[in-house]
Amino acid sequence: MKIAIHGLGRMGMQIARKLAESPEHTAIAHNRSTDKIDEAVGYGAVRAVSKQEVLAAFEGDRAVVWLMLPAEIVDQQIDEWLAVLPAGSLLVDGGNSDYRLTKERAVKLAQAGYGFVDVGTSGGVWGYQNGFSMMAGADNPADFQTVEPALKTLALPEGAYHYFGPAGAGHFVKMTHNAIEYGMMESLAEGYQVLKNGPYQGLDLAAAGEVWQHHSVVTSWLNELCQNALTKNPELEGIDGLVAESGEARWTLETAKDLSLPMPAIQASFDVRIASQQNADARDFRTKLLAAMRNEFGGHELNK
Repeated sequence: MKIAIHGLGRMGMQIARKLAESPEHTAIAHNRSTDKIDEAVGYGAVRAVSKQEVLAAFEGDRAVVWLMLPAEIVDQQIDEWLAVLPAGSLLVDGGNSDYRLTKERAVKLAQAGYGFVDVGTSGGVWGYQNGFSMMAGADNPADFQTVEPALKTLALPEGAYHYFGPAGAGHFVKMTHNAIEYGMMESLAEGYQVLKNGPYQGLDLAAAGEVWQHHSVVTSWLNELCQNALTKNPELEGIDGLVAESGEARWTLETAKDLSLPMPAIQASFDVRIASQQNADARDFRTKLLAAMRNEFGGHELNK
């Protein structure tokens, strides 16, 4: 299938590359900065600097545009695409959008005559190699089926995807996934801090992580990333411990409050990140490890 990827950041580039390298797809690369487009072209993608060039690349076929953009500019970019794309085109939001806004966007696009699919996408900077984990929603199942061939390719070799129902369902599942991720990361970081500051000084934390990775109860990819980070930098030197939050846990907590559902673990993990942003005194080995984990799976800056 032909599909345009708009937004060639850390994950968007991997998505464009994985599709461009597949003989089953034509990936059209579009981005604000042309150097990223040039990189994608090097992987076999079609160059499209302007939105008009994206449309022309479809050569009359139904346009399918996958957005991998920061949540705060999605609405603006949707409006810009609506000014260019013919009715009947299909937009895919593969970024981390608030599911409540996704539902509103789906109604807006349907009323204007456009298809829309939300695909919450996980896999970090390892998605190209391992396959992405994708959670989809769409009011029209046929729109999901249009995108499904691309999802099959992006899931290779060990990823997965699933259609969860109406618009917003994909982003809702991904939002909850990320909130769980916050809690798991916080628990691991706290545990490693206990090892570091406990009564047995000089413990090899990376060795503990390695042992735990061999079928212990806490065996996980996140623990593997801790072990990787501690092997490379045992004291986490040069990391200031400021831990960013990108919205998903906040939205989950808001939803849980509306549903009267207690979420003490996720709330606590969220509060730790906010405190690290507001007060340098709240940063310690634990928050440094949180930042290191984010760098390991997502390539996020370490704020050194």
